[in-house]
Amino acid sequence: MSTEVIDVTSAAHADAAPARRRRAWLALWGAVLVCSWGGNQFSPLLLMYENRDHYSALTVNAFLGVYVLGLAPALLVSGSLSDRHGRRPVMLVGLAAAIAGSALLAFGPLGAGFLAAGRLLSGVTVGVAMAVGNAWIKELSSPPYDGADAGAGARRGSLAFTVGSGGGAVVAGLLAQWGPLPEVLPFLLHIAACLPFVFIVARLPETQRAGGLPGPWWRQLAIPSAGHRRFLRVVAIAAPWIFAAAGIGYGYLPTALRTATGSWGLVFATAATAVALGVSSLMQPIAKRLHSVDSARGLASAVGLIVIGIAAVGVAIWQQSIWIGLAANLVLGAGIGVALVSGLLEVQAIAGAKDLAGLTGVFYAIAYVGFLAPAVIAAIAAVAPVLAILAVVVALGLASWVMISAASRKHLPTH
Repeated sequence: MSTEVIDVTSAAHADAAPARRRRAWLALWGAVLVCSWGGNQFSPLLLMYENRDHYSALTVNAFLGVYVLGLAPALLVSGSLSDRHGRRPVMLVGLAAAIAGSALLAFGPLGAGFLAAGRLLSGVTVGVAMAVGNAWIKELSSPPYDGADAGAGARRGSLAFTVGSGGGAVVAGLLAQWGPLPEVLPFLLHIAACLPFVFIVARLPETQRAGGLPGPWWRQLAIPSAGHRRFLRVVAIAAPWIFAAAGIGYGYLPTALRTATGSWGLVFATAATAVALGVSSLMQPIAKRLHSVDSARGLASAVGLIVIGIAAVGVAIWQQSIWIGLAANLVLGAGIGVALVSGLLEVQAIAGAKDLAGLTGVFYAIAYVGFLAPAVIAAIAAVAPVLAILAVVVALGLASWVMISAASRKHLPTH
């Protein structure tokens, strides 16, 4: 009788182990989500900092963009380091940066220095999550961990980003509008959300043991596939428009409509973010079908949608219309969703076996350059009309769409 019990127990353990392995990507998905939450929870609070702390529009948009200074190095370095040293330790550093960044932001009422430092660390967090987290999700979505289809890793990674970014913005915006301690509570809640994932990530299976490129550690920073013509002539041209769309749609636009929104400015900023990133999340299945392995149909469509959305932002500012502003974010969200999925699928097709995380990091580093758009627009707006500036941005977007379309079927990866 006891032998039968032992056999049954052993069988249960044998069945449980593969089940835990199949769920590993979902646990990591949650970690990427809370890191993305930390990167975007600041966006709907720009009006709060303008109104409560009397920062200028240029200053608050600079706070929005300063985290690129932490994000770009993290994107470029963390992916390559994880190719050499493993995904787990680098992802744990990203979670630690998320906790420290929100702690500094919670001290924001004490001065701009805390906000700038917190945003810098939030950038590090998102950089690690995008480069390392996305590569790790892709690996945990593949055999022997999971039997999902080839595009599942890219869809899961981009969904974690959009849900986390949208959820973080909604939570922070609603707490800032109606909750107590609006400059502190959103960040404390984010810290509480991050802490469990430190222990969860520490137990996830390591997927990178190849050691990356041989030689000194700095050689790991070289990413051979970043020089691939397909990446340079298609992906790198489309990438900056992803977060230019986000920055203009739910970063800059709410500050430009402050007269129309009045005391409901934080609610509008939160709604604009939720619309853009909610639609982006819903576009994931459509983006999968729109993407093509033998053309840049997905990225060309995405840039086209983003250009239309930015033009609609200009109309919203001209008319001081909340509803046109929300419609603009709907179109921008569709473009963001398609661009994220199609861009990651292009990266995964181009990257060599040893530099997937590294090329993912380069892709996001180029993409996040677009997040500087609100600060650039706010600075130029001191000497030029905003609508003229947005007209130039639309013209640049159209030029990018033409370049992507022209190279659509060229330089396809062969491996």
